[in-house]
Amino acid sequence: MPVCKIRHIRLLAAVLAVPILVIVSLQTQAEYADVVLNRNSEKEGVRPVVYPHWFHRIRFQCRVCHTELGFEMRVGANKVTMEGIIDGKFCGACHDGETAWTVENCDLCHSGLPGMETGITGGHKTLGPGNW
Repeated sequence: MPVCKIRHIRLLAAVLAVPILVIVSLQTQAEYADVVLNRNSEKEGVRPVVYPHWFHRIRFQCRVCHTELGFEMRVGANKVTMEGIIDGKFCGACHDGETAWTVENCDLCHSGLPGMETGITGGHKTLGPGNW
């Protein structure tokens, strides 16, 4: 195959790859972002929770939390409380001391800066708890 034709094929492949990369990066922005929970945290005198969705998502399928544990896929729709977590609901289903750390490690979750609002923040480049 002539060198000229190979260059054209490579150029075409590169041009076609750009839109695909843009679409993929837009999807990962939401899928691998962090979720800030501050409905009750600061009212209770603790820092906001930074939930590293990206960390959990690369390890578990969506259904684990959103079907099996009942988390709604809408920011602010879940009334997560420490009492519920201690009772094994929500995060407490896994953060039980066997599967993952327990609620006694407060600063691992309550790592947000004061004043952070409930919502999705960052993207695939955020580093998770403690890195704000």
